Amino acid sequence: MTPRERLLAFLSNEPTDRVPIWLLFPYHPTSYYADVRALPQYREIYEASLERAVYLNRRDFSVPLFTPEVVSIREEVVERQDRVQRAIYRYRDLRLTEEFRQGPDGTRQKPLLNSEGDLAAFAQFPLEQDEKRMAAALDEQIARWRVEAAEFPPHLGAMMNSLGEPVGQLYHRSNLEEYAVWSLTAPEQVEAILDALMVQSRFLYRYLFERNVGDVVFMVGSELASPPLVSRATFQRWVVPYAQELIALVHGYGKKVIQHYHGQIKEILPDFLTMAPDALHTIEAPPVGNCTLGEAFAVVGDRIGLIGNIQYDEFHRLAPDELETAVRACLDECRGQRFMLSPTAGPYETEVPPRLRENYLRFMETGWRYGG
Repeated sequence: MTPRERLLAFLSNEPTDRVPIWLLFPYHPTSYYADVRALPQYREIYEASLERAVYLNRRDFSVPLFTPEVVSIREEVVERQDRVQRAIYRYRDLRLTEEFRQGPDGTRQKPLLNSEGDLAAFAQFPLEQDEKRMAAALDEQIARWRVEAAEFPPHLGAMMNSLGEPVGQLYHRSNLEEYAVWSLTAPEQVEAILDALMVQSRFLYRYLFERNVGDVVFMVGSELASPPLVSRATFQRWVVPYAQELIALVHGYGKKVIQHYHGQIKEILPDFLTMAPDALHTIEAPPVGNCTLGEAFAVVGDRIGLIGNIQYDEFHRLAPDELETAVRACLDECRGQRFMLSPTAGPYETEVPPRLRENYLRFMETGWRYGG
């Protein structure tokens, strides 16, 4: 099997010749991972990955959050000894501000939504829902995507759209202590905002797949409204119905979905059966998470493929022989199950220390040797 054939068989719950290996390496540059193809420090790792790993070439797409009626101002100023980057949003007599401040006392960040009053104001801002304006923004991104898709060797894997869920727009703009409280004090207001954001998500997903942009969706958002930050009941309101609809939409176009989740998943794992992705990344055992891969398979069976799970920190911490032992234990735990071997996170470093290089190579070698 080619890496692509192995990947698609795994996602379709069909037999594979061996356990697929995914390093989370992008083929084209992203803002959040090191450019493994361009950096000489990754050369040996990259060349080995072409033979043994699956590539999911993760590309981002977005539409404008607000309508043009919302005035957006960005400024950089010096206040006392602090350098301040500030974004100001105005709509009629409403004003919301977020800022990033660096100075002698360190770095501080003020989110856009810092109180329930900010949440109430945000609920009055008009979110972009005009299809022509959203399409114009996406057309520019799709043009770049088509160039990258033509460059990507198809046998290596698949082009993967990194598309969020409605809750992500709220989470990333909120004071998280307040955000958790809103699940108790303002749940209906939050859900009204999520419903409005879902209009954007539906259009985004449909517009891309109507134009055959992407084979797989990497759906990030489920971890952003889950225990222990909020209750399982909140997870079932803020995440499950939106993800379930979007995943069904993707499946309607014959495409696949990988949901991403870091943290304590055991309590909510049955809810992923309701959402019904093709695969779930990543299942984290204690002490980082609270669920082993064996425990997860006992819940999902073969209905969802599981992807994991060597903690990225262990690529730095363990000696190569220790990493090999961890990988073999992972493969043994998942033997005969619907499984793809992966680190929990991607390549962040532009400088690659010797141990990280050795462990990436040992990870692939061990996965290839014992995953057949």
